[in-house]
Amino acid sequence: MPLLVLNLSRFFADSFSVFPVLSELFLIFVTIQTTSRVNSQKKINELCTINNPINTKPSKMKKFYLILVIFGVSIGIAAQTKYSTFYYQRASLFEKLPVHSNDIVFVGNSITNGGEWAELFQNKKVKNRGISGDICEGVFDRLTPVTEGKPHKIFLMIGINDVARGTSIDSITAATLKIICKIQSESPRTRIYLQSILPVNDSFGMFQGHMKRKADIKPLNEKLRQMANAEKITFIDLYSHFVIADTELMNPAYTNDGLHLTGEGYIKWVEIVKPYLKAKK
Repeated sequence: MPLLVLNLSRFFADSFSVFPVLSELFLIFVTIQTTSRVNSQKKINELCTINNPINTKPSKMKKFYLILVIFGVSIGIAAQTKYSTFYYQRASLFEKLPVHSNDIVFVGNSITNGGEWAELFQNKKVKNRGISGDICEGVFDRLTPVTEGKPHKIFLMIGINDVARGTSIDSITAATLKIICKIQSESPRTRIYLQSILPVNDSFGMFQGHMKRKADIKPLNEKLRQMANAEKITFIDLYSHFVIADTELMNPAYTNDGLHLTGEGYIKWVEIVKPYLKAKK
């Protein structure tokens, strides 16, 4: 039983990975408590009963231990549920895959995730760093393994899932700027290309969270364009190539669910972006 408690405590301590001091204190505390139980059950009884051998009320030490365990569980759950399991699977893979100074990296959510970029561009230097369901904060949190390699170019498209979550246009713009600033700080020679968010199409009856804010995508793209101009980075307008003229709907020739792209959609994307891959600036 003491061994089980100690093993569980190590699980909780691992959950404190963002709080290393708390992790160490937590393990020290539980180790002391467990060792005491193994070495002398009598001493623990004395601590718990406080001079009353038949007192069954929990001691202050026990209460503190319980609170600490509950806090550890809470932190552990929070740490593991900030993003999806798929996010952590992909992000951990990206940490193992090298990025080099002559690489071109596509960063984004499921729309980027779905592209076989090296094959589409017939260029092995083009790498996919998309994660399905990702948001601006998620990209920011996993960016360092990309910037550490000092890639030649980064093509960024992010924000549609933030839209679906109800995040404001200004907040999405600010979060995108935060990503750009991190790239500029950690890899200043990397060329950044900010791609517009694509339109959506609600006629498929899917992704209602995204569809109910379809009217916000065009003004968001305008904000992103203004921000890119202010930061002196290249803005690529994909939106106007995918939208049905005089509407705010994605052309169904490029999607079969109103949000993600079919093969024709990716071919269209490559057609638009290809000149920027070849450009020196």
